[in-house]
Amino acid sequence: MTAEHILNELHSVADTKKARFLQGFFKTGPGEYAEGDLFLGIVTPLIRSIAKVNIKTPLHELQTLITSEYHEARLCALLIAAARFKKAAEEERTLLFEFYLRNTRYANNWDLVDVAYPHVVGVYLLDKERSILYELAQSTSLWEQRIAIVSTVIFIRNNEFIDTLALSEQLLSHPHDLIHKAVGWMLREVGKRDRETLTDFIERNSAKMSRTTLRYAIEHYPEDERQYFLRKDKKQRGSANKPGTS
Repeated sequence: MTAEHILNELHSVADTKKARFLQGFFKTGPGEYAEGDLFLGIVTPLIRSIAKVNIKTPLHELQTLITSEYHEARLCALLIAAARFKKAAEEERTLLFEFYLRNTRYANNWDLVDVAYPHVVGVYLLDKERSILYELAQSTSLWEQRIAIVSTVIFIRNNEFIDTLALSEQLLSHPHDLIHKAVGWMLREVGKRDRETLTDFIERNSAKMSRTTLRYAIEHYPEDERQYFLRKDKKQRGSANKPGTS
């Protein structure tokens, strides 16, 4: 099983019409967040199927595959590595974790991050020291910053919220909408398990939150509570925009 073999499989199911749609959907135009990315036009379930039958592909071949110019090839490499990780012993898990971190520059869109990184980075760090996530959050790479916060979904599922909240607070002032959404998403997941913890976080940090982050975070709140936080946010923004307001 080689990178070339997998690329041939991907090309055999490519769809040029769908590729044009995906290149628009994933913002690949000039000045957009995935400028220049190329698509073959393959839906994720089909890529997962190809990954499944190529799960034994050697790591050095996956390294070749993940450097492909095609988005779906990079996704396939990440999915193969993630599938391997599930059944691997600790030594191989460490190698796969390092593979993921070594290749963050190729995970250059939100789907590549979201469908893969939590299941390797988050799972690997569940019983380990987590300073690497704070380093990623301080990176200049939008995608490394997103990796940092979305990987904590695994901690949340294990009722561990400290890192999610700390990283969220670190990223609240981020300028990009994709981080606003990711932070709001993770906060919402915290709230599903511990509404009081999320409410306390919002009360303390609402003035620093983007409207997008807030809306995502409180999506599952009762309507009266949602409206309380939305009105409070509107009032805070109005005060901040008044002349002479610091």
